[in-house]
Amino acid sequence: GSRGLGHQVCTDSLQEMEEAMHKQGISVADKQLACCLIQSEEGQRYLKAMRAAANFAFVNRSLMAMSCRKAFEKVFGRTAEAMDMRTVYDVSHNIAKEETHTVQGKDMRLLVHRKGATRAFGPGHPDVPPKYSEVGQPVLVGGSMGTCSYVLCGTQRAMELSFGSTCHGAGRAMSRTKALKTLNSSEVLQRVEASGCTARVATRRLAAEEAPESYK
Repeated sequence: GSRGLGHQVCTDSLQEMEEAMHKQGISVADKQLACCLIQSEEGQRYLKAMRAAANFAFVNRSLMAMSCRKAFEKVFGRTAEAMDMRTVYDVSHNIAKEETHTVQGKDMRLLVHRKGATRAFGPGHPDVPPKYSEVGQPVLVGGSMGTCSYVLCGTQRAMELSFGSTCHGAGRAMSRTKALKTLNSSEVLQRVEASGCTARVATRRLAAEEAPESYK
């Protein structure tokens, strides 16, 4: 993903939008929902910064995929092409996109923000790649270290309920800080390895942060 860049864009934009709301006469129940008119100077700055972070994330994912291919080539002595290691699907999440949706019976052009979510457009939608048009947009939902991951597809029902959106992962059940205070990293690693999995983490504390209990 975009690593810290996306988080920084969010932090900077929230602060600027809090100030913009006073000028634009907007009020919200929670300051984390701070917003502004998208055609305003503040709104346009946010869109440009968000798109820059999305571009960074796309390049970052591409580089990780390339590194993975190189590792396989080194170990197996074959080219990535020979092993058919092509990118099957790539999709952005935590992003805002201009889309047309039906609202109260009328087609409207909207700016849809998906936080902790990703697109799940149904079959036949013009924005779904042709090869997936009959089944709907591919949806990749990553599980935790203790649960399965899922390969799904978007449905027409999703278009009606959520502007064609779904979760993009398990979702955290406890914050990283709480996980570190509550869980023992060594015990987490033992449980993961006892289940037949191999865990490699940069630091042991990451094991607690990413423990199955930390997710829904």
